[in-house]
Amino acid sequence: MSTSGRKKSLVAEKRSFAQAARSKTRRKGGSGSGSGGGKRPRRRAPARRRGPLGWIAALTRFLIGLVMSVIWRSAAVVALLIAGAVFYFYTQIPDMAELIDGRTKGSVTLLDRNGDVFAWRGQQFGGIVDADNLSSNLRNAVVATEDRRFYQHFGVSPRGVASAIRINMREGRGPFEGHGGSTITQQTAKLLCLGVPFERGAGMTEAQYEADCRRTTIWRKVKEAIYAMALEAKFSKQEILTIYLNRAYMGGSARGAEAAAQRYFGVSAADLNVAQSAMLAGLLVAPTTYAPTNNLARSQARAATVLKLMDDQDFITPDQRQAALERPATLSEAAAAQAGGYFADWVMDVGPDFLTTNTTEDVVLRTTLDQRLQRAAEGAMEQIFSEKVRDGSAAQAAIVVMSADGAVRAMVGGRETKVSGAFNRAAMAKRQTGSAFKPFVYAAALDLGFSPNATVMDEPYTINVPGSGPYSPENYDRRYHGRVTLTEALKDSLNIPAVKVSEEAGRESVRRIAADFGLDSDLAAGPALALGASESTLVDMTGAYAGILNGGRAVAPYGLTELRIQGEGETLMNQENGYGERVISETAAKQLVYMMSRVIQDGTGTRAKIDRPAAGKTGTTSAARDAWFVGFTADYVAGVWMGYDDNTPLTGVTGGGLPAEIWRETMLRVHQGIEPKELPMIVPEPVQQQPVQEPDPQQMTEAQRQLEQELQRQAEQQQQRQQQQRQPQRQADPVERILRGVLNDIFGR
Repeated sequence: MSTSGRKKSLVAEKRSFAQAARSKTRRKGGSGSGSGGGKRPRRRAPARRRGPLGWIAALTRFLIGLVMSVIWRSAAVVALLIAGAVFYFYTQIPDMAELIDGRTKGSVTLLDRNGDVFAWRGQQFGGIVDADNLSSNLRNAVVATEDRRFYQHFGVSPRGVASAIRINMREGRGPFEGHGGSTITQQTAKLLCLGVPFERGAGMTEAQYEADCRRTTIWRKVKEAIYAMALEAKFSKQEILTIYLNRAYMGGSARGAEAAAQRYFGVSAADLNVAQSAMLAGLLVAPTTYAPTNNLARSQARAATVLKLMDDQDFITPDQRQAALERPATLSEAAAAQAGGYFADWVMDVGPDFLTTNTTEDVVLRTTLDQRLQRAAEGAMEQIFSEKVRDGSAAQAAIVVMSADGAVRAMVGGRETKVSGAFNRAAMAKRQTGSAFKPFVYAAALDLGFSPNATVMDEPYTINVPGSGPYSPENYDRRYHGRVTLTEALKDSLNIPAVKVSEEAGRESVRRIAADFGLDSDLAAGPALALGASESTLVDMTGAYAGILNGGRAVAPYGLTELRIQGEGETLMNQENGYGERVISETAAKQLVYMMSRVIQDGTGTRAKIDRPAAGKTGTTSAARDAWFVGFTADYVAGVWMGYDDNTPLTGVTGGGLPAEIWRETMLRVHQGIEPKELPMIVPEPVQQQPVQEPDPQQMTEAQRQLEQELQRQAEQQQQRQQQQRQPQRQADPVERILRGVLNDIFGR
């Protein structure tokens, strides 16, 4: 027998005893119970006994296996869905150059008369700046503050989300209310509104669009995370940081780091130091709240927190942190001044909308503002209110300073001077002008040929107004002063002579002259026109007085001198002056200037007296709801209004009081360093007082002749009534009464 045969039998020998027995039985066809020498008995495997614990363990293993199977299959499906969504967003994301500047409006930079920047409006954008070219201090400050694991994650930080949810729930909010745990990439996704651009006319305003982009819901957080991962797949970390730092709003109308650096510090974003970088990074959490132009101390406190985070993460050394704390960032001179907020708003309103408030371009406006004069007006307002207005008073005031050609040099629209977008009482509030209107009454008389020395009787006077009944004006002091010159009547602000002169010159003439000077807002039709019953804004009233100063030519107050697109040399529009047509003769204007100079010299406006020749007029309306002082020197015109926004009467204030003092303080500051000049006026020759001479009948209109006849008839009737009141009635004696009785009896009478 060969050894090869034995080798084949080795396969069978490996089977178990039971298998061999079953195989042998099947070959013989038996049941395996028959006898046979040498047969081994069948061997059974012992049965496993399962108690309760065994069944529980088996069930547990089954359930765990089932759950794990579902989980990994579900995870695979979710992963595929996420990958598909990421790929979809990846294909929709445009190139980085299209994502840098996401503004829907342009910016407006306002320059003063010298070409220096004093204000910004719209959305400022300093230009595209690559993150590699930004100051490393700013990059580090932003990463330390907003996303310390920015360079390690794939767009989403699960640890950060979990931490934010834990903090929100611990503070009693919903899991996604408050802290969001967003990475810089997720914040960039939110700035891009997940790739949904703003479309005008789509039924949503820009403010609503931005609010919708900032909404925080579970579904939106999921989309935000997916879009963030698509951004990570599309761009490098530096590119994402570039998009973020160019699109992020940083308060003060500044969009992006470059605009913010220029807006607050007057430097490029590449040159920011540690303290400045910390302040800008601190703005990102709440730009308006922490803007240094709103509250510098609060912004510096926030910057200190950022410095600590930078130190903790080894972006700066403890010495650098201490140095930055000792010398915190401060605003540039232009940003700190916040000059001309009311003026800037006014220019934006009066300029063409498509190049100011609604511009889609970056526009540069050159204006008439003089920052020195603006500071003078603001300082005067603050000083008078701090020294002479009681604490808690809600009284308001406004100031306008302009040149004789209508160029507005300063504007303060309320007692709060450092504001933007506030209610501008200088340009928006229409108030009754009171006696400040009277110069235009006398302008009409002077233009007709009356002399400043012409006289008028200050006496009881009544006019029968058709449809209204008798109108009887009274003087402020409730007294009558007899015959006075026109100069005296204006100087002492007498009401009765003003009404008489208005009626003598003709109301239509007064109304025309006032309207031509710029006061064309619903002028009163009755005799109360002469006493300032009509309304006007302070800027229009100041402009009308400028017309008196410049020799009788109308002016249109203006603030914009040049408009151009930023980066382009071509000027789109410009204005050199605001002169209009002549309203009154130059002689009449110069005579009126003399009459108004007496107001300050020894009339109702003596509290406005300054160290140089000046002229002006006080104004107080009925019940003292409005108080005015408007006046000028040879160099500047200034107007002051004071009152309550709700028309509450002022207490103890007239135009010759606090408004005159504000005017005086303003003009003293305005004229610092300017040599005094004489006013352009004609001083009349001293002559004996004469009654008012009637003008040549040939030059009078038919309406004026009829008015003269009616006034003469009324005067005669009034004189007769007064004579009758003065004559005592004669009493008949007893004998006469007896004789009259006898005669009546005889003749039956």
